[in-house]
Amino acid sequence: MHIFGVDIGGSGIKGAPVDLDLGDLADERHKVLTPHPATPDAVADGVKEVVDHFGWTGPVGITFPGVVTGGATIRTAANVDKDWVDVDARALLSDRLGGLPVTVVNDADAAGVAEMQFGAGRDRQGTVVLLTFGTGIGSALFCDGVLVPNTELGHLELNGHDAETRASTKAKDDHELTWEHWAKRVTRYLAHVEMLFSPELFIIGGGVSRKSAKFLHLIEDIKAEIVPAELQNNAGIVGAAMRAAKAG
Repeated sequence: MHIFGVDIGGSGIKGAPVDLDLGDLADERHKVLTPHPATPDAVADGVKEVVDHFGWTGPVGITFPGVVTGGATIRTAANVDKDWVDVDARALLSDRLGGLPVTVVNDADAAGVAEMQFGAGRDRQGTVVLLTFGTGIGSALFCDGVLVPNTELGHLELNGHDAETRASTKAKDDHELTWEHWAKRVTRYLAHVEMLFSPELFIIGGGVSRKSAKFLHLIEDIKAEIVPAELQNNAGIVGAAMRAAKAG
């Protein structure tokens, strides 16, 4: 069974058909740059470009980097234009895609669902936290495999700052931090999340998961097991497609 997944990020919009039996992309993904400003209309155009690249005409699952309630309404927009707040994203994106059925889900929640089904969280019980490090920090919280949606733990306060402004990979690049320096920031952030939720497992996702050998060994004094996301930066696409299939 193939369903299309699109992952809207702060820097790129990427998508591909997904083989839901394998939990993997059925074709090489297509990516366009996220427009700046990332207004609803401009981002919708980017999503259309990605979907049209494949000539897709079926259901589409789409992630959004912020809180999504009721499967449609955007409540926060930290890394895209604030005009997204209160937009019915499902209606907007379905209209832009010529009426195709659309499902909208928080980006990290989508990545987490995919990792719990097909990746590093497979068959894991207890409390699991997936964190996606990129333009910001997304989070997905699971208790015995059940998702607690829209946690947005990247916006926890850390040393007087929004955590993602200190520990995201964008912060690493913007401040030209070494892997060692950045790992210290990530360690402080993980320690804060661990204090709040006491997870058995942290899954580190986002684009930086491809480079886990450069920094995971530098993270110390965390009690939980820490592993890289197995689906890496494709997890959001896979999870979006999974949600679209579940929606019918």
